[in-house]
Amino acid sequence: MGARRRLKEGPYQGDGSESGGRRGKRGRKGGAPPALELPELTTHRWHARTGELAETGMSTMARRLPSVIVQAAGLAWRASRADTTVTISLNLLAGVFTAFGLLATTGVLTALFSGGPTPERVRDALPALAVVAGAVALRAGLQAGAGWAQARLEPQVERLVELRLYEATTAVHLTALDDSDFLDELKRAQGRGMMSAPRVVQHAIDVLTGAVGMVAAAGTLGVLHPLLLPLLLLTALPEGWASVRSARMRYLTELTLVGVARRKWILSDLMIERRHAAEVRSFTMRSFLLGEYDRFAAYQRGVELDLARRQTIVRVTGDMLKGVAIAAVYAALGLMLWRGAVPLAVAGTAVLAIRAGQTSLVNLVFAVNQCYEEGLYFGDYLAFCAAAESRVPRRALPAASGLEERRPLPDDFARVQVQDVTFTYPGAETPSLRGISLELRKGEVVALVGENGSGKTTLARIMAGLYDPDGGEVLWDGVPLTGVPPEDVWDRVAVIAQEYTHWPMTARQNITMGRGRPEAKAGTGAGEEPAVLAAARAAGADEVVAGLAHGYDTLLDRRFQGGAELSGGQWQRLAVARGFYRDAPLLICDEPTAALDARAEHHLFERIRTHADGRTVLLITHRLASVRYADRIFVLEHGRVTEQGDHGTLMAQDGLYAELYGLQAAAYADDPVA
Repeated sequence: MGARRRLKEGPYQGDGSESGGRRGKRGRKGGAPPALELPELTTHRWHARTGELAETGMSTMARRLPSVIVQAAGLAWRASRADTTVTISLNLLAGVFTAFGLLATTGVLTALFSGGPTPERVRDALPALAVVAGAVALRAGLQAGAGWAQARLEPQVERLVELRLYEATTAVHLTALDDSDFLDELKRAQGRGMMSAPRVVQHAIDVLTGAVGMVAAAGTLGVLHPLLLPLLLLTALPEGWASVRSARMRYLTELTLVGVARRKWILSDLMIERRHAAEVRSFTMRSFLLGEYDRFAAYQRGVELDLARRQTIVRVTGDMLKGVAIAAVYAALGLMLWRGAVPLAVAGTAVLAIRAGQTSLVNLVFAVNQCYEEGLYFGDYLAFCAAAESRVPRRALPAASGLEERRPLPDDFARVQVQDVTFTYPGAETPSLRGISLELRKGEVVALVGENGSGKTTLARIMAGLYDPDGGEVLWDGVPLTGVPPEDVWDRVAVIAQEYTHWPMTARQNITMGRGRPEAKAGTGAGEEPAVLAAARAAGADEVVAGLAHGYDTLLDRRFQGGAELSGGQWQRLAVARGFYRDAPLLICDEPTAALDARAEHHLFERIRTHADGRTVLLITHRLASVRYADRIFVLEHGRVTEQGDHGTLMAQDGLYAELYGLQAAAYADDPVA
């Protein structure tokens, strides 16, 4: 049994705010899926929304649909004003000619049903018949033009929503990407939410088209006889009820499966990606991963099968009620004709109008259903984008607000001051930094040391402008970083991190990315940009590039033809070269030698000292032999600076630094002979 658990139906579990089966029964009644035996998926915050959505009915849909259409219209207008205008205008004109053609049909039938010889009746009907034919042709041409404009609109909408999502996700605070709720919302927005954007525009236009057709048919019936109009509208109720209920069921199911989909994606990545393959095999993880994947897949399958069963019941019921409604409409029309309430020609036109109205009604109900359903997912997209944009650092100069204008960040600095900085990660119970104060001066090599969890990397990220402190300030020559745009800070900082991206690009792009300098022509010799060659030599990456088939033009990803794969140490040298190439006044090295051997590590620290040459270097490392030549060393312990000074001073203090240094030095001493 192990990883595979037996699935069983039970009350739907919401956010835990109500106990027992009362909430579960209400959820099932409203169309929520059953809860299956995956307790780790039943406590997410977004489950709380199912209670509200389960109560959604036709009145709620009618109330919310206008706002969905307004959102869709606004999105289409921003994507292309011309195509939106053409689409709406041509659809409206097509509706006018639909009504005109139906009314002209009365003239045709009146002439055909009048007394006299058949040839004369046909001849009398020809003018009206020509009008009907012209109206039909014009309507077809207008609808074709509207369809062309609508087809042009879709890719423009897709581009707009994709850019907004990625602009937000690449700009949010780093702490947002450590928030599981934020990641779940991102998954919904990136998946069905983003795909729904062009669909909701398309279905909103379809709603307009169906509504225009309905108005044309209803207007025709209203002109022919006022009692015919309610009969047409009667046919809308059964299908509308079934469509709304089915859409609500599907949305609730999709909402429930967001966590499952993300976990399945993570598990599939673990089983497919090359970087995990060796560990999957060496730790015999294959059976475990397959079992976990099958457990989530079984959960998803059970939920979707239950959805299919419930939707089928709703659709069959709706179709049966729709048939009864249509029969009632034709019976009422026959009764009116029998009693002489309408002439035969008007009755014939009414039949055509009712059939056209039913076609438009089916299209309208389907479009309303789809527009409302896609609008739910599109609402997730809009909500996520708004939430993500609210978590983007807002650091603008306040000149426009009438306040005193702050000084811009200097291109270089004489000193960087950290003043009483505190920071706590979202959801953490204890702060990572507790009132840290220190100073870096131009041209210094300053080291941060301490045990794991002491706050070294967190402090470095705050100094690099990646995190905003909860309290305190980081100042460059007296200018607080929280008062300037983050891009201005990042442009003046180079970071060589322990965890870096293996960019699937060329070796040259791996070094130069982010600076926007013009690249030299292809080649590995003198044609390369001097700054690229200098950065590569300083990091030892020139030796790596020399072994590549196409030199700096080699694509570093074996998933593509002609691509190459590097070792961990080779990738790290490229990451170091990337940091050197930025030529920033502040260089932050966070465990830069983790993947290097002893010789390469020694050479790298020598190169960092040489590369400094007037720049300020902030060095974070556990290998204390590499920091003994730093100008100053700060020792962090539980988020506080407990010691500071150079190597000799700290050794004389006989504190934590001396203890850690002694432990590492002892590891290299000869073992005593037993």
